[in-house]
Amino acid sequence: MLKTFDFEKLPIVEIVNEIIIDATKNRASDIHFDPLSDTLKVRIRIDGRLIDYCSIPNDYKRNLITRVKIIAGMNITENRLPQDGAIKTSLNGVPLDMRVSSLPTNAGEKIVIRILDYSMSIQGLEKLGFTKDNYDKIIKMINIPNGIILVTGATGTGKSTTVYSVLQKLNKEEANIITVEDPVEMDLPGINQVQVSSEIGLTFANVLRSILRQDPDIIMIGEIRDDETATIAVRASITGHLVLSTLHTNDSLNTIERLLDMEVERYLLAASLSGIVSQKLARKLCPYCRKKIQTNQYQKHLFKKNLGVELNEIFIAGDGCEHCMNGYSGRIAIHEVLLINEDIRDAISNNVKKEELKELVYKGDVKTLLQDGLLKVANGLTTFEEIIRLIELDAEDIIIQKNELDEVIETK
Repeated sequence: MLKTFDFEKLPIVEIVNEIIIDATKNRASDIHFDPLSDTLKVRIRIDGRLIDYCSIPNDYKRNLITRVKIIAGMNITENRLPQDGAIKTSLNGVPLDMRVSSLPTNAGEKIVIRILDYSMSIQGLEKLGFTKDNYDKIIKMINIPNGIILVTGATGTGKSTTVYSVLQKLNKEEANIITVEDPVEMDLPGINQVQVSSEIGLTFANVLRSILRQDPDIIMIGEIRDDETATIAVRASITGHLVLSTLHTNDSLNTIERLLDMEVERYLLAASLSGIVSQKLARKLCPYCRKKIQTNQYQKHLFKKNLGVELNEIFIAGDGCEHCMNGYSGRIAIHEVLLINEDIRDAISNNVKKEELKELVYKGDVKTLLQDGLLKVANGLTTFEEIIRLIELDAEDIIIQKNELDEVIETK
C-alpha cells in the first residue's frame, strides 16, 4: 500500500495529518518512522504485521520528525536522548489518543507513534473472545474479595484492554478503586488514577505505599516491573485488597516461576495468588473471503491430541477483499485462564519440582493457549498457521511437524 506525496506542494503539517488519518482508517496500532541513509521509511502495523506505507525524502525528513515532536509535546532541540510524548487531538472529527517515542539511532531519530484504541475495553469483558469456561473463571476471580489477579503476555498482546475491561466490571459506587500506571492510558470515570513519575521519585513502589493509606478496595498496578513492587503488591493483596496487575510472562507456569524469581516469599505467593490470565493475539480471519480446506495428518494429530476431536476441514485466509487486508481483519485473543486452587497453593508453598507443579496447573480444567487457539481455528476465527506461529509446541509435536513436511517435500 505504498503512498506518494507531493512534498513540494503539500505542507509537512498536512502530510503528517494524512499519515495519521490513513493509519487510523486502516486500523493500525503503530506508525514507525525509520531513518535510513537516503530516506525516512514510514511503516504501519496492521493486525500485528508491519507494512511499508511511504518514503520521505531526506530533504523533508528533519521537518517531518520535528512536526511529530511538536504535536507530541517533546523537546525538538534534543535528538541525542530518547524521549516520550503524547498526542490527544481530533482529526476530521475522529478523536485520537496516541503515545509517541523517539530513539536516537546511528542514522537519525526513529519515531514510533502508538495509536491507542479502547473500543474493546469500552465494549466490556464479554466481548474479548473468552470461551464460556474462561469467562466464568474470571468472574469467580474478581468476586474474591482479596488476592492478586495477573494478566500476562508480551508487549502488545492486549493486557491493558483486559485489565481495563475488568476494572469497568468492578467499577461500582461502593468500591474505592485506585490505579498506579505509567502512563495512564485510558481515563476511567469514578476511578482514581495515578501517573508514575520516576523523575521526582513517584515510583510504583512509593505510590503503592501511599495507596494503602487511602482505604482502597481494589488496586490496579499497571505493571509489576521489579522485586519491590511485586512484594508490596502481594502483601497488599493479603491484607484485604483485590490487586490487579500485568506481567511480561508467557503462561501460568512461567508467571508463578517469575514471581518466585522476584523474591516473593513462597507462603505469601501461595496465600495471595487468585488467578492468572495469559494471552496472545492472533490475526482474525475475514469472514467474507476465508476458504475451507482439508486438514493434513499433522493438523489432525494436533486437534485430536489437544481437543479430542477429529477435524477434517479448517478455514484458511482468502485472497483479500474490500473488508480485509490479505484475508485477515482485526485480531482475536488466545487465552489461558488459571483459577488457583488449594493443590496449587500447597505446591507453591512446599517448593515442589517444576514438573509436578506443571502437572497440577494443567491437569484440571485449564485450557492451554494451544488448546484455546486450536478451538478458535476449529470455529473458523483464525488460521492454524497463526496459532503455530504464536505458540511454542512440545518437542514431540515439532518432530511430527518436521516429518510431515519432509513427506510433503519427498512427494513433490
